[in-house]
Formats: sequence, structure tokens, C-alpha cells
Amino acid sequence: MRRWPPSAFMDTFIEILTQYGYWGMFIAAFIAGSVLPFSSEAVMAGLQVAGLAPLPLFLSGTIGNVAGSMFNYWIGRLGKMEWIEKYLHVKREKVENTQRFMQKWGAWIGILCFLPVLGSVIAVTLGYMRANPWVSLLSITIGKVIRYGVLIYVVSLA
Repeated sequence: MRRWPPSAFMDTFIEILTQYGYWGMFIAAFIAGSVLPFSSEAVMAGLQVAGLAPLPLFLSGTIGNVAGSMFNYWIGRLGKMEWIEKYLHVKREKVENTQRFMQKWGAWIGILCFLPVLGSVIAVTLGYMRANPWVSLLSITIGKVIRYGVLIYVVSLA
């Protein structure tokens, strides 16, 4: 079975992103925050090990990842389940299951948007449910700050 995207492509893509430094980190984090399959952690760790300053890396990663999640939120807010399934590749069942779970917590569940795969579903569902965009933004930001703060700290220990 063929893996997509090919590892040579991903290696080249990550190399290009690292050449752009903090902007590359922002782009990698945005892509990872959206529904596209990508890991910004490798880019961040590589850039930190390469000598880029931790605070600007943390800020560009966090802002990019929050922006990617909010992109998902606004796609979900459009309210077109067909689009969510077709373009975001999020199945109706996942959105409905997440909705039931989220009804208890509301927009504060956005803190969990840092989780791989499930985080994208949460952001889309927040938008689909028309959760308060400001509370969603705040809760998503809290989760992403924790995510990248821990990553920066762990890499600095190595």
C-alpha cells in the first residue's frame, strides 16, 4: 500500500518550512491546526534545535495553530454537513457524537483542540453548533498554549 503523502515529499516540505524560520513555523502550525494531516511538532523541535529562539517559536506556533483551528471553526459554522464531509473529511457520525459530548461543556471543550485528529473534529463541531466564537477562541488558545509550552520546555531539556 502506498503512503500519502510520500515521505520524500514530507521531508522536502519540512525542510522548506524550516528554511523560513518563524514564518515556516506559523505555516506548519496552521496546517497542523486545520484538518490537513501534518505534525508541526517536528518542525518546532527542529527549529528549536537549529537555534531559533524558543519564545518566538512558541508564539508563531501557537498563533498559527489557533488560526488553523479557527479556520475549522468557521468552516463548521457555515453549517453545510456535505462540505464538512467532502472537504474536511470529517464524517457526520463524528460530528454528531462530538456534539452530544460537547453539549455538557459548550465552547470550553475547545481546550481539547490540541489533541491529534479529534481536535479538528472538535473545532469543526464548535462552529457547526454555533458555539460562541470568542469563548471558542479563548478555549482553543488555552489548549494550544499548553501544547506548545510543553513542547518548547521538553525540547529545551534535551
